[in-house]
Amino acid sequence: MTIKPSSSTTLPPLSSVSSATQTDNVITGFVEARRARIMDLLDREGSVQVNQLAELFGVSRVTVRNDLDVLGRDGRLRRTHGGAIALARTVTVSLQDQRVNLNAEGKRAIAQAAAKLVSNNTSILVDSGTTAVEFVRTLAGKTGITLITNDFTIADLVDRSMPAMDVIVLGGKLRKGHRYSSGWLSLQMLESLHPDIAFVCPTAFVPRRGLMTNNQEMAELKGAFMTCAQKTCVLIDSSKISAQGLIKFASPQEADLIICEKDPKQQLTESLEGSTTQLIIAQS
Repeated sequence: MTIKPSSSTTLPPLSSVSSATQTDNVITGFVEARRARIMDLLDREGSVQVNQLAELFGVSRVTVRNDLDVLGRDGRLRRTHGGAIALARTVTVSLQDQRVNLNAEGKRAIAQAAAKLVSNNTSILVDSGTTAVEFVRTLAGKTGITLITNDFTIADLVDRSMPAMDVIVLGGKLRKGHRYSSGWLSLQMLESLHPDIAFVCPTAFVPRRGLMTNNQEMAELKGAFMTCAQKTCVLIDSSKISAQGLIKFASPQEADLIICEKDPKQQLTESLEGSTTQLIIAQS
């Protein structure tokens, strides 16, 4: 018995099926190429932001978030609020992850300006924080650098990708969730050291108060950072100006230099009137 197909059953022409398959392959190729480019950017920059990628590729932020989510599930990057960071370039924990994309362009500008202060064969002390991590990345081409730090993320970054740089890690008590050491042992070790330049990163600058942080032991250590080196440079991005800070560890006038990417209300500028501290506005 012969069964005839129903008149309502219509099979698409083979040419249509082939065309649809080719279209799907082209779309898949675009997606894969875009994700490969994202990974290239992460390898070079260390972090990316959703808005930045959407503008670069001419796609929606939803599309970019989906790309980052897929790459994150594949274990190729670590998602953060507003973007992603490279697993190979930095090993941070949640509290630093939450801040790494905050004013990222400003931090990069500050880091590049600060790097110009570091000559080959120099000893430097570098404080803890995301701006400090960005600064250390810019030193990859330097030679003969000895770096002193209490930040384990920075020590790990140098260990992974800067074999020519020597690192001295300050001992002390680990502050859990922050990846740095502080306390009496850190202060005792610091008394034996006299680096050429100290780069200090406050949590905030509060007008008529000073340079601030939120942890008592870290305030003591940052205060010691301000006086341990031949020269002291404060690195502070504009998001920290007039931000919240509990404990003062120094006045801005105690620094030799302060680098920020902008001083929107001239609050830093006004605080330095009559002092010898040099304020450098880093251009992005």
